[in-house]
Amino acid sequence: MIRTRETALSRSLRLMFAGSVVVSMGMLSQVVVAQDVGVEPQRVEVTGSSIKRLVSETANPLTVIKAEEFIKQGLTTAQEVLSKLPSNQSSLGSGNAVGGNSSGLPTGGQASADLRGLGGDKTLVLLNGRRIANHPYDGASVDLNIIPIAALDRVEVLRDGASAIYGTDAIGGVINFITKRSFKGVIISGEIVQPRQTGGDEKRVNLTGGFGDLNKDGYNLFGVVDYHKQTVITSADREFSKTGVIPQHGVFLTSGTTFPGNFYDATADLAGNPGFASGCNPPYSVPKAGGTTCRQDYTRLIDDLPSSEQTAVFAKGSIKLGVDHLATLELLHSENFVKSRTAPPPQTGLVLPNTSKFYPGNGSVPAQAGLSGDPLSVNWRPLEAGQRAIDSKGVADRVVLGLEGVLADWDYKTGVTYSVSKSSEDFVGGYVKDSSFAAGVANGSLNPFALQDAAGKAYLASTALRGQVQSADVTTTGIDFKASRELMQMAGGKLAVAFGGELRNEKANFDVNTAIASQASSSGLSSSLPKTGSRNIEAVFAEVGIPFAKDFELQVAGRFDNYSDVGSTFNPKVGARYQPTKEVLLRASASTGFRAPTLFEKSAPPSRNDTNNEYSDPVFCPGGKISTLPGANPLRDCDLQQFKLQGGNTNLSPEKSKTFAFGIVLEPIPEVTLAVDYWNIHLTDKIAPLDEAVIYGNYPKYKDRFLRFADGTPNAILDKNENLGEVKTDGVDIGVTFRMPKTSIGNFVISFDGTYVHKYEYQNERNGDFLENVGTYGNSGPVFKWRHNASINWSLASWSATLAQSHRSSYVDQNSVAAEFKQDVAAYSLWNLSGSYTGFKGFTLTAGIKNLLDTDPPFSNQGTLFQKGYDPRYTDPVGRAYYVRASYAF
Repeated sequence: MIRTRETALSRSLRLMFAGSVVVSMGMLSQVVVAQDVGVEPQRVEVTGSSIKRLVSETANPLTVIKAEEFIKQGLTTAQEVLSKLPSNQSSLGSGNAVGGNSSGLPTGGQASADLRGLGGDKTLVLLNGRRIANHPYDGASVDLNIIPIAALDRVEVLRDGASAIYGTDAIGGVINFITKRSFKGVIISGEIVQPRQTGGDEKRVNLTGGFGDLNKDGYNLFGVVDYHKQTVITSADREFSKTGVIPQHGVFLTSGTTFPGNFYDATADLAGNPGFASGCNPPYSVPKAGGTTCRQDYTRLIDDLPSSEQTAVFAKGSIKLGVDHLATLELLHSENFVKSRTAPPPQTGLVLPNTSKFYPGNGSVPAQAGLSGDPLSVNWRPLEAGQRAIDSKGVADRVVLGLEGVLADWDYKTGVTYSVSKSSEDFVGGYVKDSSFAAGVANGSLNPFALQDAAGKAYLASTALRGQVQSADVTTTGIDFKASRELMQMAGGKLAVAFGGELRNEKANFDVNTAIASQASSSGLSSSLPKTGSRNIEAVFAEVGIPFAKDFELQVAGRFDNYSDVGSTFNPKVGARYQPTKEVLLRASASTGFRAPTLFEKSAPPSRNDTNNEYSDPVFCPGGKISTLPGANPLRDCDLQQFKLQGGNTNLSPEKSKTFAFGIVLEPIPEVTLAVDYWNIHLTDKIAPLDEAVIYGNYPKYKDRFLRFADGTPNAILDKNENLGEVKTDGVDIGVTFRMPKTSIGNFVISFDGTYVHKYEYQNERNGDFLENVGTYGNSGPVFKWRHNASINWSLASWSATLAQSHRSSYVDQNSVAAEFKQDVAAYSLWNLSGSYTGFKGFTLTAGIKNLLDTDPPFSNQGTLFQKGYDPRYTDPVGRAYYVRASYAF
């Protein structure tokens, strides 16, 4: 955007955003508004403070993303918008719906934000300054898919702790999605995103309409309907993700449960596969090097990006009550449908007696030398059953009745909020009834070594398991109130105060359909039971802005919260702003935080899930070699996904944090702004399950976590939520803007916005060793040492264009490979180009190219997620995509 003449308001806004970081099209940029000379700057409430003020008067680093800018860049979801923030280390998106989340449960396609890499549960997400119910299967973060992106005016991101203002869980920062305050007229918009390669194409349509003028008529009513759909990208659609067998990188991420099935004869101590000699079933299964069994390349039968469909309806009505009061009603309804697909269901421990016509040597299956004739243990993945497919449906509803205005010289705001988030999962393909499937092998109906005959196909179809397997909902009901005013004149201005309170009730229900779940061990829910939980939260807070001098102000705030289930806490915050000259602004803050364990973390149903990676049991297959112990079985104990028992923990303690930050903003000339902010966060009692690789990597230390059946054979590792150790992280945010002088060929703004993480140390247990996560794959992923966004913005008359780059630095890979193949994941940069034309009355046309250079994700040997060959949490599998958006206002 281009600077016009300097005025009182434009100067205030310029300083306001010089004292913060404003992201335009994902980059740092200035926003300047021209008004008549002498207009009194308007004080408004901004994210990070309850006192109405000029944003230039705050001590908080604030990022503002204007809606029109992310629309220009073709950013179609809230997750995509926030991915442009260097301070956001988000690792949860729609790709994670394939295979479930860290708790082993389906994510419902949830997307979340993660400021500072502390976890989405420590980033508070608000809509118009008020809470949204968290996603039920996570319980600790908001699903960004429910945000009505077409209704937004801007997104404000406070890159600082704000527990003293908004709630104890705002440890990493606050993201406040702010809708239009009012709207009059009608706008129809349509958008198409077409990738160059197969899959991932998008369509979006939205309608915005409103009537009534708040200033003239005293009322306004407007609504938005937004529809978005994206098609699936399968692993086979992209060369970089089509296989888990990548010998040139030492990667052989496969499963020992295959088609054709592997067998083990315990009497003869013989393992094999009738299809081994002929190469198994390439490319879906391949011979195990140096062995006699096959390995399933399950990566070939999953989705990189599941198909998804979102619909959001948002409405807001406002009416003036006299001169000084405004009543509002907000309604939000959002639906999110996701279909995720993984490889066909693994069936283990099947028993094949020698009476079966499919026993090797009985005629249908070639004889295998050395068999004892006793029953065989078989692992088999029936490809004919089809991919396991889950339909996830997420529904969110929110009602807010608000009242704000001025009463006895106090600015006040109060409201009642009801918010509910629901999710449910249905088996729609692939899953089979374990017991009847096992019976089919035992009675000779099913052939585990080849395609089924007509009778086998009919029997296989009869084992199909369909229906809703689980559902959950989280409901938040609350009432809030706050008021602020200026009290007295001081040397630097008027002392201002604010106070307020909140009452909130949270309820959670987790329902497992045991009739379905108990029949499918591959669901991870076969032993789960329904759970419920609830609690009340009471809070009061106060804030004081003390202008000791014209160039120095102190902000002091404190909040007392009482949780009915975990006790009470008081969290203070102190901030200071010092501006010795008009070219220099200094700011600093310090605060504490307290995040109570969520109802999900405490009450989540237990689930027995597959581990993310393949492991060997340390007793029955130490070092990857089968032992001579009675009951040892290489098809169960060696190089196979094992089981882990996960779930809630009622004994969890709250997480606590200390944060401090300081920064400087320089404007040596009006055309250049430089902002540098240092932040430091110390978190204790982090809540999470211990990483499975840590447990398997140190059997002597974690021996008690290995649960076993009565005969000593492996059951699962115990890996429920717990309080781990500390996290210490610090770094620097850097923002630079250069507003070039006007030229005859247009106006240019060059922007740069980056985050450097100096340290991210964590413990896996209290008083344990600290491990460094910056620039290296830690327990479950990396923390990027450097991320930045940069852009060149151009405008001339009705034309505008942007060339933008986003960049992530390289890091040491997970490297569960041989020493000669250990590697770094390469740095990752994407370039986007967009342009807009507004020369026709009421009509706006935007077109562009996302991933201009068609850059593939860098290779990664990570085995944590189902997708292989790259890491879907930090990269985009879509590739180059062309988009066009047309909007008409009338």
